[in-house]
Amino acid sequence: MDLFCDGACRGNPGVGGWGVVLRFGAHERHLNGAERMTTNNRMELTAAIRGLAALRERCRVQVTTDSKYVQQGIVEWLPGWRRNGWRTAAKKPVKNAELWRELDALATQHDVSWHWVRGHSGHRENELADTLANQAIDELLRADSGGSP
Repeated sequence: MDLFCDGACRGNPGVGGWGVVLRFGAHERHLNGAERMTTNNRMELTAAIRGLAALRERCRVQVTTDSKYVQQGIVEWLPGWRRNGWRTAAKKPVKNAELWRELDALATQHDVSWHWVRGHSGHRENELADTLANQAIDELLRADSGGSP
């Protein structure tokens, strides 16, 4: 199983969206959503969370993100945060801790490997996840302005 995820934000904070491409063999599923007031990092985390939450049974999944925040956070920083009571090395509360906890819980339900890819570099699935995130933002903005969804 391959999971490609991306977040987007117009303003930071501002209106944000997330997009996910799930692929199992030849089958591909697309997910997306938006929030009115959020940050880019929250949308990056939400994309990974929503993608993993969509998996119905335990599986081996390769998660690809263009967010070093997500990739490094889950692989490098999270074990220390857990040990330190969700505090950083500087003893400050971890930002977005509730999302990190949710992502951590979902990731432990699967055999996950995390991969980083440079954003906006022509990687097909990353570009598609970005498009899905931006489509969700556009739909939310249209709905808020009274336009048809």
